[in-house]
Amino acid sequence: MTTTSDTRGARRITIREVAAASAVNISTVSRVLNPATRHLIGDEVVHRVLAAAKSLGYRQNRLAAALRGGRSRVIGVCLPDIENPVFPPIVCGIEEALAAEGYGVLISNIAGKPKDQERLIEQMLERQVDGLVLATAARQDPLVQRCLRDGIAVVLVNRGIDCGQAPEVVNDDFLSMRLAVDHLVRLGHTRIAHLAGPARLATGLSRLQGFQIAAQQHGVTGSVVVEAAEFTREAGRAACEQLLDAHRDVTAIIAANDLIALGCYDVFAARRIACPGAISLIGHNDMLLVDMLNPPLTTLRIQHREMGRQAARLLLGRIATPDASPLRVTLPPELMIRGSTAAPRAIASSHKR
Repeated sequence: MTTTSDTRGARRITIREVAAASAVNISTVSRVLNPATRHLIGDEVVHRVLAAAKSLGYRQNRLAAALRGGRSRVIGVCLPDIENPVFPPIVCGIEEALAAEGYGVLISNIAGKPKDQERLIEQMLERQVDGLVLATAARQDPLVQRCLRDGIAVVLVNRGIDCGQAPEVVNDDFLSMRLAVDHLVRLGHTRIAHLAGPARLATGLSRLQGFQIAAQQHGVTGSVVVEAAEFTREAGRAACEQLLDAHRDVTAIIAANDLIALGCYDVFAARRIACPGAISLIGHNDMLLVDMLNPPLTTLRIQHREMGRQAARLLLGRIATPDASPLRVTLPPELMIRGSTAAPRAIASSHKR
């Protein structure tokens, strides 16, 4: 018995074959297949070439193109925790802005020890990425320093570094904390706690500093800070337990992110603490589904998708002009007031009388 198969699957279709099928020369096909030069060719020819390429099953050899022209048109995106709901909208924004310029995205979950992180970055670079968007940066980050030292185009997103030598797109964390403290003070809270993120990360430190400045401006002398070990639900749970064991008179908590706030919900449920009746709670990020919690979480909405778009644009600018001064884009947050904040019990009771 004999069998037949599609020979196209056994070998790579060449640009010469696409040119023959669409009755144009090879240079025209090359221009059509490159999004940066496609506008130079008439619409009818573009349609004919793309249709022929699709019909033949042609796939561009990105690596070969990178070796010939020095560009792969692929960007590496490094995330610290791919399961964290904060990062998908950032990646969507990055992909959206890059796709418009004909770039693809390679995503890696950079976690573990510094040596493991270095290995993953090397794998990205071995695949000839044109640049990196890092959401992984610590305040003093050897990987960022390595990129800067070796001339690798890099942009930081959601987190920055202390030296300010790399372009970055971040949230205005000082404004976030001011909005949160303003809201609680207006409700009548004077015993306000901040469950801070780890100070080794710029987001942990800047939100802590923003909280301290806002509390001082309002004359809130009863403010308390407990640092969570990580930006995770488990770390939030541990920090909240530590806080409530030491400071029973706290009436409001501002969490450094929504995952830490989720840890607070766990503690409230275990200890039968009414929220917001006994303690009000504010998160940070407005990640997906926090409006479905009981009570719905009051939180700071961060422009994560726009953050991704801006990071992609900065990186493309960095690739085009490597020697340009690093830019810092700061995006304003918005306070989303929901059911987890209310007046302290004493004030609420006096209003009822």
